[in-house]
Amino acid sequence: MTDEARLEQTDTGLVPHGEGWFIVNLGEVSWWRSETRGTWSGLGPEGERWQIGIGVHILEPGQAPGFYHREDDQEGFLVLTGECIVVVEGEEREMRQWDYFHCPPGTHHITVGAGDGPCAILMVGARTPGKAIHYPVDETAARHGQSVAEPADSAAEAYAGESRRFWRVPAPWPPA
Repeated sequence: MTDEARLEQTDTGLVPHGEGWFIVNLGEVSWWRSETRGTWSGLGPEGERWQIGIGVHILEPGQAPGFYHREDDQEGFLVLTGECIVVVEGEEREMRQWDYFHCPPGTHHITVGAGDGPCAILMVGARTPGKAIHYPVDETAARHGQSVAEPADSAAEAYAGESRRFWRVPAPWPPA
């Protein structure tokens, strides 16, 4: 039998602690924000890796959750509201509410907020320990400011020149 995880109330919302199960509302959890990479739901316990990563990421026009890349794990992206562009295998594709992007392992990709306002994307992906990730230089992603200048095989290399400061914020979504 699995125990229930503890939900701690903080000044920015609920934060799960422990490995057990829990039920929580996205509007009540603490979220994370970056100056350049948007805002995302803090569903996972701090410092713990899940087998499956899942959460909602809010991107303003021009923002992306990272640089154009490929990885060994499968991912999926469902636009809940707003618009975004997906750069996939060097091509731009527009996505709007309820569009889904299936991203098999090894597919080069990045999502970029578009349109007149925020875009909320449900992001789901496997999280295999030791998985390979590669950040290539890509002309299409570069037009959106989301390509590395030099190829990289780790996040540390890819983001070396970028501020990686994140802070907790109250839930900005779902809208009231």
